[in-house]
Amino acid sequence: MPEAAPLPAGLRQRPNLILIGMPGAGKSTIGRLLARRLGMSWLDTDRLIEGERHASLQALIDRHGLQHFRQLEEAALLSLACRRTVVATGGSAVYSEAGMAHLRTLGVIVWLDAPLPVLVDRIHNLTRRGLVMRPDQDLATLYAERLPLYRRWAEIHIPSHEGTPEQAADRVLTALPRLPAS
Repeated sequence: MPEAAPLPAGLRQRPNLILIGMPGAGKSTIGRLLARRLGMSWLDTDRLIEGERHASLQALIDRHGLQHFRQLEEAALLSLACRRTVVATGGSAVYSEAGMAHLRTLGVIVWLDAPLPVLVDRIHNLTRRGLVMRPDQDLATLYAERLPLYRRWAEIHIPSHEGTPEQAADRVLTALPRLPAS
């Protein structure tokens, strides 16, 4: 088996790239591009949960409630032991203190950020998408609630709506060597 390509400097101590952000911010699209460019594996924690539970996120939320779903998500985050992987988290991953602290030990956390009007344009299936939001919330209140959490955990902040997904991936790669040494 050929030797893996060297990792960018910013990933040598923690050799995974962890993507956080709102649904519709581009975590899956940009994450796949990054995985391909870096020669890394790709993992989407929402798909991991769906595969383990044999149900869609929305079905799990509808059947068991938001709190139970958050527990499932936290367990999935805490179970990760990957290496050289780009990980797209669910938008609600930032609610889990333990899960996010674990992810920070595994890799560099990148917040892919798109403003609310962009998210509104991109998300058309609020009731079927598996969004972890209370019945009294809309996308605007969910966005306002999560912004401080994304800011808290992000080591790199990338506006994901400016230009193409390829350009957003370029901005992530450009930011990696600028990280302070761990």
